[in-house]
Amino acid sequence: MAGHSKWSNIKRRKGAQDAKRGKLFMKLAREIFMAARQGGGDPEMNPNLRLAVDKAKSNNMPNENIDRAIKKATGDLEGVNYEEYTYEGYGPGGVAVMVKVLTDNKNRTAADVRHAFNKNDGNLGENGCVSFMFDRKGYLVVDRGETEVDEEEMMLEVIEAGAEEMETTEEQFEIYAEPETFSEVKASLEKSGYSFVTSEVTMIPETYTPLDEEGVEKMLKLIDMLEDNDDVQEVYHNLDADETILEKLS
Repeated sequence: MAGHSKWSNIKRRKGAQDAKRGKLFMKLAREIFMAARQGGGDPEMNPNLRLAVDKAKSNNMPNENIDRAIKKATGDLEGVNYEEYTYEGYGPGGVAVMVKVLTDNKNRTAADVRHAFNKNDGNLGENGCVSFMFDRKGYLVVDRGETEVDEEEMMLEVIEAGAEEMETTEEQFEIYAEPETFSEVKASLEKSGYSFVTSEVTMIPETYTPLDEEGVEKMLKLIDMLEDNDDVQEVYHNLDADETILEKLS
């Protein structure tokens, strides 16, 4: 799994843009809604809901927003009915792309997603065309500036917590876990006093597709257009973008 820091660079950029657009709370509310509808409204009994609530709280979403989303899902409040879909395709230069959506109008959303691909030198494919290139993993990030622990000590903590792997950069520790054990790994590390910049179950690419500056710019435009869509929850991809290019284009 070496090299995933390439991927996290894009993720950090994505997070900053979502917050800037002011759409993050709405997307988090939909995620909570779906988790509660599928597994019940008690976070203690519903691991997916617990993860969604933790993610919302880490992004400073007010408790009343969280409670409202859960109540809508359990029928205590009236609300629209969302369905979850995943679209797959290729971006500029053959970059693999998966788009997770929650929508109350599948036809509208499918047309919008297809338009985004077509407008940015990509093409929407059939289900399964790129999903085999990704692994579903728990992903935790610890800011090295927020802890005095060294790499060796951190590695021992991570192994003891039951995580699968850890990667180290100058700025952070990146921890990977199986989705089934993610909650336990997270709870164990929290008990040891660690807090997380990122905490989620996500899709990690097995391989990466490098692009030149022009290709990266086109790919970022595709990502931006998809994420601007209110129905889009997550965009996963395997773009390998040089940090200097990202800084130039940001």
